[in-house]
Amino acid sequence: MAEHRDPSVPDAPVAPWKRHIVLQLRRRDRTQKALFLELMPAYNRLLEKAELLVQFSEKLHPEPNDVTSTTHQGSWEEDSRTDSDQVPSSATLRVKWQEEEEGLRLVCGEMAYQVVEKNAALDTLESELEERQSRLAGLEASVAQLKEARAHLAEQVEVGRARNTAQRAAYDTLRVHAGLQEAELRRLEEEARDLLDRLVQHKARAAAERNLRNERREKIKQARVSLELKKAAKRTVSISENPDILPDGVRDRTETPVLAAELESLESEAREKWKRPFRSASATSLTLSHCVDVVKGLLDFKKRRGHSVGGAPEQRYQSIPVCVAAQIPTRAQDVLDAHLSEINAVCFGPNSSLLATGGADRLIRLWNVVGGRLEANQILEGAGGSITSVDFDPSGSQVLAATYNQAAQLWKVGEAQSKETLSGHTDKVTAAKFKLTRHQAVTGSRDRTVKEWDLDRAYCSRTINVLSYCNDVVCGDHIIISGHNDQKIRFWDSRGPRCTQVIPMQGRVTSLSLSHDQLHLLSCSRDDTLKVIDLRVSNIRQVFRADGFKCGSDWTKAVFSPDRSYALVGSWDGALYIWDVDTGKLESSLRGPHCAAVNAVAWCYSGSHVVSVDQGRKVVLWY
Repeated sequence: MAEHRDPSVPDAPVAPWKRHIVLQLRRRDRTQKALFLELMPAYNRLLEKAELLVQFSEKLHPEPNDVTSTTHQGSWEEDSRTDSDQVPSSATLRVKWQEEEEGLRLVCGEMAYQVVEKNAALDTLESELEERQSRLAGLEASVAQLKEARAHLAEQVEVGRARNTAQRAAYDTLRVHAGLQEAELRRLEEEARDLLDRLVQHKARAAAERNLRNERREKIKQARVSLELKKAAKRTVSISENPDILPDGVRDRTETPVLAAELESLESEAREKWKRPFRSASATSLTLSHCVDVVKGLLDFKKRRGHSVGGAPEQRYQSIPVCVAAQIPTRAQDVLDAHLSEINAVCFGPNSSLLATGGADRLIRLWNVVGGRLEANQILEGAGGSITSVDFDPSGSQVLAATYNQAAQLWKVGEAQSKETLSGHTDKVTAAKFKLTRHQAVTGSRDRTVKEWDLDRAYCSRTINVLSYCNDVVCGDHIIISGHNDQKIRFWDSRGPRCTQVIPMQGRVTSLSLSHDQLHLLSCSRDDTLKVIDLRVSNIRQVFRADGFKCGSDWTKAVFSPDRSYALVGSWDGALYIWDVDTGKLESSLRGPHCAAVNAVAWCYSGSHVVSVDQGRKVVLWY
């Protein structure tokens, strides 16, 4: 079937639907023609045979008058053909004709039977053709629906492409803007680093200048005292126990009351040092030259203790509640989400009712323990980085914290802002502890140094260089103990420049805890063990292990109970483990509120309750 074109429009394009219909009609012609290719020739042959039979039947039924003539004619013809054969009789011809008639009838029956079969097959094929035509109509309808759906999807694709193009353009714009913002951020970070470096340098210069001024002031005071002593050395003075009766040499110096007060304080300190009071003037009379030697020795002793020459003597030991027997906690009494992020440090004040916590949110929160509950007291602000350690001074009036901002900061309880910043480290400060006085402190840092600080003057009085960065420090009478990342515990004499002893561990040391009698040291390390060191003989007395206990971080803190009977630590799975120090037996393991690793624990000085903090911002009070 040829395609129809409009003659008025030359080479007019044929619509796609017309081409599709033509193709469908051609396909239908081919399928229907294939069904009749065998039937039509058979039907034509059947018609031809039927015509032949009709002709034979007409020939076999001649007229009665013609029978004889035909017979004679045939006989004559036969006679003419074959002279030797006899002429057949009419009866023979009749019989032969009847046989042929019967044969033709059989053939006609067979032909009729074939016609019936062919008609039945034709009906079947026509029904199949109708069924296929109905299926074709359904398929054509579905094709039309699919074409409509395709057109709709094509429209959606076009819309999506347009939207993608617009979004790509917006993305390119945002990427360019983000690049500019990143460049600006890098510039601001560089400026911030420069400002921070300049601030640190300024702080260091200020500290150096302050140290220099203090040293000059000390030298001037020492020179003045030496001059006064040299002038007074020419006279002989008797020392009396009655403070109201002064020798003439001292009475003449009433215009220097500081020196008189210093002499009295030194004399009282000498009595405490050597436990040998001076005798009365009636029993003993000393020359002032001998007194000068004694005073110089006392001045040297006082300087070694960290006091200023012209200052009043300071009380070294504060009244701390005495714990007769610590109580093992058994249950969680109070649970709070105390900070905005991970909590790294916790510490009790000397009165056991004041608690301090510090975390990665750069805040120190003070809590009151009242009736088995934690009540918010105060928030100490101004820390320059994450809090890694907190400590109360012996009087409980000051809080010292180590921060990731390369400094330690000092607060006064009751004041929200930082009182003093101890800058001088070049890396994160990991530990900050008061010494036995409220005016001296020790810090440890990842810059591989341990520093001693004079808090009255806010300057570093001593820097100790170590081979490994420090994770924790504790202080005794005249000793500083530091735990390090190189699996060693080092002992430093605060009166000498060198390390006095090194004790190796089997893992990185994460914390140290000194007993109140200063005879035992508790260490926690990353080999998942706690060790008790007897400082009298400098050896490891106990090693604590437990199934399930694992040290969760490099700053996990373990503590002694106030009576040194138990050791307490938190594990990576939120459990608390308590061992008996004397027997080495695991006394208890507490589970419940903590769902993250416990970073630090604290046992109050009265021994009645325990507080633990974790990486999930929780503070738990245990009784």
